[in-house]
Amino acid sequence: MKVLIADSNFIALNGLRAILTKAKELIITGEARNEEELLEHIKLFSPDLVVIDYTSVGFSIDSVPNVLRLYPDVKFVAVTPEQSAQTLVDALRGGISSYIKKDCDISEILDSVVETFKGNRFFCGQILETIHKANIDVNDIDCDALSCEPLSLSEREMEIITLIAEGYTNTQIADMLFLSAHTINTHRKNIMAKLGVKNTAGIVMYAVKTNLVTPNKFLFAGQN
Repeated sequence: MKVLIADSNFIALNGLRAILTKAKELIITGEARNEEELLEHIKLFSPDLVVIDYTSVGFSIDSVPNVLRLYPDVKFVAVTPEQSAQTLVDALRGGISSYIKKDCDISEILDSVVETFKGNRFFCGQILETIHKANIDVNDIDCDALSCEPLSLSEREMEIITLIAEGYTNTQIADMLFLSAHTINTHRKNIMAKLGVKNTAGIVMYAVKTNLVTPNKFLFAGQN
């Protein structure tokens, strides 16, 4: 397994290298200190997996999707300081497969890389706790919904998205907007088709990502 470490912090780079060299099945192909180096290194050495702190200087939350547009087979494990639930969701939707914190145990860091390479997702307990406190289920985050195509949503659709994300049912939304439940259901289906999501949770994730609602407003209604 070929692994690239992407972080602009010298201490973090050396720490991760020291940890990852403990796994005999890993080959560290190098280090990238910014997004430009990240893209160049992947082009030259074709690593299977990147361990990245996208919050460090020289990178951003867009670094991962920028890579995946060119190299869709590369897997990403995020290793960052503590982040908000919304930031975690944005990262997962952007293409991060697994997520751990920088203060995790060595065994968790190694497990995250090995399990991600196998095609599994891995989250440390602290990351899961942050996400679950916001009532988000990582299994409901549709990472395949990302698209570079622009979205064309009407004002009515944006209004309905917001209400869905705040936990209102079709009947409640119909009453609030003076529309029939059938009309709201049709709007919901059209919204899911435009967003490329499969259920209510996908609509909620979009609402969070675009700042229509904040994570603490999540009240999943349980309907798809």
